[in-house]
Amino acid sequence: MSALLSIGKTAMFASYAALQTTGNNIANANTPGYSRQQVELADAPSQYSGGGFFGKGVDVKTVSRAYDQFLTSHAVSTASTAAADSTRLDRLSLLEKVFPIGSDGLGSAVGSFLNGFADVASNPSDASARQVVLSNAQDVAARFKAAGDQLSLLQRGVVQDVTTSVASVNTLARQVAALNQQIASMSGSGQPPNQLLDARDLLVSQIGDYLNVSTVRADDGSLNLFIGGGQSLVLGANASPLKAIQDSFDPARVQLAVATGGADRLIPADSLSGGSIAGQLKFQNQDLVAATNLLGQMATAFSGAVNAQQALGLDGRQPPGSGAPLFSVGAPRVLPASTNAGNAGLSLTVADASFVQASDYELRFDGSNYSLTRLSDQQSVGGSPLTPAQLGAGVQVDGLTLQLAAGTPQPGDRFLLQPTSAAAAMMRATLSDPKGLAAASPFTASMGSANSGTAAVEAMTAVSPGYVGSTSAAITFTNDTGAYNWTLSAGSPSSGSGQWSAGSPIALNGFELKLNGVPKSGDTVNVVPTASTASNNGNALALFDLGTKAILGFATLPNASVVPGQNITDAYASALSNIGVRVQSAKSAQAISGAIAEDARTARSNQAGVNLDEEAARLIQYQQSYQAAAKILQIAQSIFDSLLQAAGR
Repeated sequence: MSALLSIGKTAMFASYAALQTTGNNIANANTPGYSRQQVELADAPSQYSGGGFFGKGVDVKTVSRAYDQFLTSHAVSTASTAAADSTRLDRLSLLEKVFPIGSDGLGSAVGSFLNGFADVASNPSDASARQVVLSNAQDVAARFKAAGDQLSLLQRGVVQDVTTSVASVNTLARQVAALNQQIASMSGSGQPPNQLLDARDLLVSQIGDYLNVSTVRADDGSLNLFIGGGQSLVLGANASPLKAIQDSFDPARVQLAVATGGADRLIPADSLSGGSIAGQLKFQNQDLVAATNLLGQMATAFSGAVNAQQALGLDGRQPPGSGAPLFSVGAPRVLPASTNAGNAGLSLTVADASFVQASDYELRFDGSNYSLTRLSDQQSVGGSPLTPAQLGAGVQVDGLTLQLAAGTPQPGDRFLLQPTSAAAAMMRATLSDPKGLAAASPFTASMGSANSGTAAVEAMTAVSPGYVGSTSAAITFTNDTGAYNWTLSAGSPSSGSGQWSAGSPIALNGFELKLNGVPKSGDTVNVVPTASTASNNGNALALFDLGTKAILGFATLPNASVVPGQNITDAYASALSNIGVRVQSAKSAQAISGAIAEDARTARSNQAGVNLDEEAARLIQYQQSYQAAAKILQIAQSIFDSLLQAAGR
């Protein structure tokens, strides 16, 4: 009789436990991180008798949770990758707005500025036309500066977001460490603390939204977390704090470090494979650097070309003088690493703005020589390795002059060279006097009065500061059958000879002469110093031509051949294309990683989530089991009463 009562009692307890667990599943169906639980039952040890082994009911072994380590880790990892891609895409969408198209873009402002010289060329003495050019110059400088300021604002946003995210990760890591301690203390009970385990898994997934983490489970049930290729974030009950610290070169940038053993250990950004922090750092170190350098390259080359051509002309003051600069830009920067032990000081200047590349450079000293690397393509440049004597004398690379100015380096010292990063944000229009525009060419060309051909002077333009003297000279054409040969009489510009063809200029010493029509043998072109700057438009035409002239992006290959450059309009279009490609690539990456993360989340949810329909069916099942168990007890009670009544007789 006692066996039947025991069977009924254990059956009721088991059914009640199953009902309680199912009810808890239903109650927590929408609780974040909750894993479906179920009661694990086992047949109670049977009792032997002469008639065989008789069962003694059921035992409740434990309450387990639906958990799969692979599905859980996969869901966290894919969600981290999706968070990185989504964060980078959000930042790139903001970056794309810095380079607008149409009338709001830099290309339109530059075009309006250069087109204004056409009006000046039509009437060099027109003060209003000159003032329009200066107003357009102010607009160009303002747009470059605004774009540079927006890039700086994006950089500050990255620093702020990374700092905030690091604080959140530290809070979550401390909570994981505390749960590790609680879980480890319960490891001796033999029963899993499901609620604590779910809470810890949820915290790990939340950390994964910021940084991709790898997990290693210890024997005591604690979970160790690692980031950045093996740096420990949580070991047992101890959490190592993360830090957002200044970049070792540029204090405006941020990098990640973990505090271990009383020191800050840097975590390379490329070792972070996922999480919003990784997306922020990738945007900072790749996309934002590229955009800043593209903008700075355009500002440097454009202002350099305009100022150089302006300097070749004569302004409208009395007496006339060489044109003063129209623009100024931020100077190149040399940033020593904060870990440098030496006191070497380097100077970096722009020698030829048309050859300046949209890239930063890193200079390293190994104790004997220097190595210079262009970071945009990781190429060694400047004739690396460089001896201290070479660097002391000055090294020419990509339109730049790099020189050791003072001090002594120590082995391991590094320097970040930024030729263009500050150019746009510091751009200014420096000329305010309309008479300061150098619209006139220092020399004037006119056709000889006795000429019989149809040739006429289109323009006499200074192209380099190499011209000398101020005496007159004459160009004489000596042949007009198949080839137009010409000679230059003694004088300044210097004497010379050559062959002219329609559409091609005649290159003199620092000047170019363009003709319309064709000459006859014996025709002459007289070149004399400009007497009246008010009527000469040679330099205004040259400034106007800068709109279609290649002025930036020239490069010298190792074989000394020169890669052609671009005009400013094409350069801006290339910058738009560069940013656009990055945005489209980020969109594709985000779409793919987002879909993978959703599939992984669904797979884990299907395995560990609560299905209310299934739980409702189980409620009925366990209710019936409970009622059946109660019936066993009722029958046992009835039999027992019958036995008592029989014994009483």
